[in-house]
Amino acid sequence: MGDLRRVPPTGFEPVHPPPEGGALSPELRGRRYRRRLSNLSFLTERKEQTPERMHAMTTSTAYFATGCFWGAERRFWNLSGVVNTSVGYMGGAIESPSYEQVCTGRTGHAEMVQVDFDPNLISYMRLLEEFWTMHDPTSLNAQGGDIGTQYRSAIYTTSTEQMEQALASRQIYQRALSELGIGEIVTEILGAAGVTYYAAEEYHQKYLAKNPNGYDCHSSTGVAFPQEKSTSVAK
Repeated sequence: MGDLRRVPPTGFEPVHPPPEGGALSPELRGRRYRRRLSNLSFLTERKEQTPERMHAMTTSTAYFATGCFWGAERRFWNLSGVVNTSVGYMGGAIESPSYEQVCTGRTGHAEMVQVDFDPNLISYMRLLEEFWTMHDPTSLNAQGGDIGTQYRSAIYTTSTEQMEQALASRQIYQRALSELGIGEIVTEILGAAGVTYYAAEEYHQKYLAKNPNGYDCHSSTGVAFPQEKSTSVAK
């Protein structure tokens, strides 16, 4: 029959083994062996909830260009449900451009606002409404006195759903403009995949929070976004 004595599995060690020929004390009976704590680490290991992981769990990101990014950023950060905003450059031909390089108009970048938002608190369609009405999307490469390709109107989408809503919202707003005899929207709507967002210099970030009376030039059509239609698109 062989030796039928129980042999502890690998990774276990006796807990206070009894003397030769003795028996376990009552309080130790039934706990002959214990697993080394190091072998139980898998029970206690949990992924640390870093700010980056929490961000990914609770927010979505959108990108909008409406001309000078100072005033646009303030319009977005004032919306309830927007978690964070920053300004930068997107859509150009060189890496890590400086503000001075972008201002030449030769890099191809647009002044961009990155908007992190909680979709449980504010919809992407609500952000689009703000986008269309805060500037003049029928003005090509210019907003008021700001002239150049860096001031173009643009949307960079981060998902298929965002692309669908952006295109649908453009049609809705175009109809509203056309009814009033206003021209064609020239906003470019592109996917953000493969397009790098370069954060602008620190002094540009939250510029109008640092300088409340600073430059905030945004022309607009003065036409409100049709609310009933926007609600149906957002569903």
